[in-house]
Amino acid sequence: MKSMIVLFALALTTTGALAATEKKEPSEAQKAQQETMKSCNAEAAEKSLKGDERKQFMSGCLGAKPAKATQQEKMKACNGEAATKQLKGDERKKFMSECLKASPA
Repeated sequence: MKSMIVLFALALTTTGALAATEKKEPSEAQKAQQETMKSCNAEAAEKSLKGDERKQFMSGCLGAKPAKATQQEKMKACNGEAATKQLKGDERKKFMSECLKASPA
């Protein structure tokens, strides 16, 4: 009987732990914010900004109203992100293609 109770308690603990590790899918607004953050980070890295200069840039970049990006701006942002990720060859081509399609026009 005691072994049954122990097994039952173990099953409950395991089930609870699995439920706690499940992640919710981010909302569209959260996804957009994450993309903006990635883009701003890539641009700050490309400019080699550090410390207060980086903080000031990030604040302005993240607070900027989204405007329609030109193709050149999209290329610059995607290139910066690809460089940050150190992508090369076919992996870079695939990333650039997806990045340019995903970027708002």
